[in-house]
Amino acid sequence: MPSLKDYRDRIASVKSTKKITSAMKMVAASKLKRAQDKAEKAQPYADAMSKVMARVAAGVQIGAGSHKLLAGTGDDQTHLLLVVTSDRGLCGGFNGNLLRQTKIMIDELSGLGKAIKIVTVGRKGYDFLKREHKDLIVKSFMDIGRTKSGVEFTEVAAVADYILGMFDENEFDVCSVLGNEFRSVLSQVPTASQLIPFTFREETIDNMEDNAEEASNETPYDFEPEEEEILNELLPKNISVQIFRILLDSAAGEQAARMTAMDSATRNAGDKIKDLTLQYNRARQAYITKELIEIISGAEAV
Repeated sequence: MPSLKDYRDRIASVKSTKKITSAMKMVAASKLKRAQDKAEKAQPYADAMSKVMARVAAGVQIGAGSHKLLAGTGDDQTHLLLVVTSDRGLCGGFNGNLLRQTKIMIDELSGLGKAIKIVTVGRKGYDFLKREHKDLIVKSFMDIGRTKSGVEFTEVAAVADYILGMFDENEFDVCSVLGNEFRSVLSQVPTASQLIPFTFREETIDNMEDNAEEASNETPYDFEPEEEEILNELLPKNISVQIFRILLDSAAGEQAARMTAMDSATRNAGDKIKDLTLQYNRARQAYITKELIEIISGAEAV
């Protein structure tokens, strides 16, 4: 049975842990507001970019002469996976859920005989994937968004430029990005979407099907300059915009998951303190009772 000192030490230790988790919760809550604002402001721009791209591409006959980012390489043998996680832990299942989906995708592609390459953004993704798939990792980006202002577009440009450089060198055929989509403080959903070659988002397809002219690939807009020239400029920029969007969602989701996890840890620490205090009081009462019995027994013996 633990001594009274053991109980006091354990209670003090849990109280210290509770102070830390409570402080981390408040810090995450303050960072969440800024990250959530940036993610929500970027989302309409990214959606509008996809719709404009879809509208312009609807008037283009995709063929051998089309932009490579639109037409692709003509093959799908080599897949590049851009995996976006956080640099820090203590955020519940935020990284674990995404990495499990990533592993499933790797296994599925391997089962189909596809070659796989991986680019990681975030230390947690790199640390996890290097255990079993170190030979597949071609590049790792870390410490993005660690400044006070959060994720900046200039940081994302470095990631996009590296991926576009690989594509220009024909190092992969298809690129997919995996990250957590921020939906609410309590909901961060792991998602996978194709980045290269360009594909219409599902909601964009639905909107086009509702319009008879767009459904028949006849656009009601006249573009100057020509659609092909516009696409040549917009397609590389779209890669940066979509990566920026998923990184902002990931940053907001990380803080939301950490705030939730630290809130749960703080409440659990409080419950543990109550339980240890009860055990301490019982042990103390038993110790006092034992001393009284010894005193009474000694007095009667005299």
